[in-house]
Amino acid sequence: MKLHLAFLAVAAALAPAASAFNAKPVFSAAARASSSAGAPAAPPARAADTGSTLSMVGATAGGIDVSERTQRDISGMDGWATQFGVQKSDGYQLTSNDNVDFSVMTNVDLPTGSPVVFVPSGMVLSSSKVYEEYGPGMLGEAEGQLAQAGLEYQVPLFRLFVKVLAEYSQGQNSPYFPYFNAMPRLYNNGASMTNACFDCLPPYAAWLAVKERTNKVNFHKALRFVPNLNGPEICDNDDLVKWAYNVATTRSFEWNGDRIIAPMADMFNHGTETEVELSVDGEGNVQAYTKRDVPAGSPLRVSLGDPTNPSPIFATYGFLDDSCPATFCKMMDKQDEMAALGLDFGNLLFFKETGEISGEVWDVVLYSVLAQDPNLQQGFYQAFVNGDGATKQQYHQEYFPYTLEAMRTHVDDTLRELDVLSAKARSYDLATHPRVPVILQHNEFVKQTFLRVKAGLDAM
Repeated sequence: MKLHLAFLAVAAALAPAASAFNAKPVFSAAARASSSAGAPAAPPARAADTGSTLSMVGATAGGIDVSERTQRDISGMDGWATQFGVQKSDGYQLTSNDNVDFSVMTNVDLPTGSPVVFVPSGMVLSSSKVYEEYGPGMLGEAEGQLAQAGLEYQVPLFRLFVKVLAEYSQGQNSPYFPYFNAMPRLYNNGASMTNACFDCLPPYAAWLAVKERTNKVNFHKALRFVPNLNGPEICDNDDLVKWAYNVATTRSFEWNGDRIIAPMADMFNHGTETEVELSVDGEGNVQAYTKRDVPAGSPLRVSLGDPTNPSPIFATYGFLDDSCPATFCKMMDKQDEMAALGLDFGNLLFFKETGEISGEVWDVVLYSVLAQDPNLQQGFYQAFVNGDGATKQQYHQEYFPYTLEAMRTHVDDTLRELDVLSAKARSYDLATHPRVPVILQHNEFVKQTFLRVKAGLDAM
């Protein structure tokens, strides 16, 4: 309850900031200072008495229903955010076609550099603040378990995961209750998929999705070493753990090694072409500004990942960005060759609209073909790493029939596999497999891209 009262005090301090925002076209220094005033980096009530506050696990947790059919309370979050100091431009508008998925658009013209959202530091959740609040006594052993498993890089995300569960455990006593009660319940990402889902995806997407679920499982194991959150009310509730992991993963962004959740600034959808970018100032306030002129009626979007390849975003966030211009060529059997040439999945692309094949794909296939003669393979390798384009092209010309045959075989095999995988997905009952539609959408995106590639290869 002390934390809740502290937030009420912050709201009073932030009240002038809202009027300042409405009066001026930009976020003034005075408004930013007002928004920062009285907002502690870590809530002192939780930090001072972690055990007593978190011992309430289960007593008030009924305030948030995490079952997948639960409706999101977006209007409650919107009012809460305004009350506690979030400032939005006049054009900021939350929209939805189904009251499940929401996005942001502008209903006024926004010139380049226009402020869109300002989230005061007191409302921002960050992995560094979580550590200040709970400290090594609560987090140390669990983080040690992650480190022993070689997962140190996941510690910032794990801290937000713990924070979500800690706030959930307070139910309506949490100052963040309206925010978390507005979060999605149904996710279509890898962490939420079952083995039946993985069986319907091509190998690359399945591999990415399994990585997400494995990471969730590792977090669940580490959670058992977090005092006051390791009881059966939390740890034995798989749906709750999955929901908390998804909230932490899909609502946060990385900033200088920190993982940050900024309420209302997390409502922007992903776009290959983006209108908005986020930044964090020296006081920890999160701000969103337009990157270019945005006409009224346009979506306001940020980048959530690689805009050239939809599969990683699909696995992490659970949606398909069908505006992506390309997709990975699905040569999972060529990872050794990719590594030898210093390439990764983002280099080996098939382009959706044109059926073009990136040069790196041809390089990897030729390098694989030449493995039958180590001397030839080494000669091509030297030309590749030394940037000797003329010599490399000679290799390509001489062995083109072999690379073309290998490429056609791969594309034809992948198209047959996609038909089998999608047929299996369509055989599932949607009532028990609600992620089938997005899986089919992903597979169809890949299929259409490969069909265009096939048309180009067959014409060669």
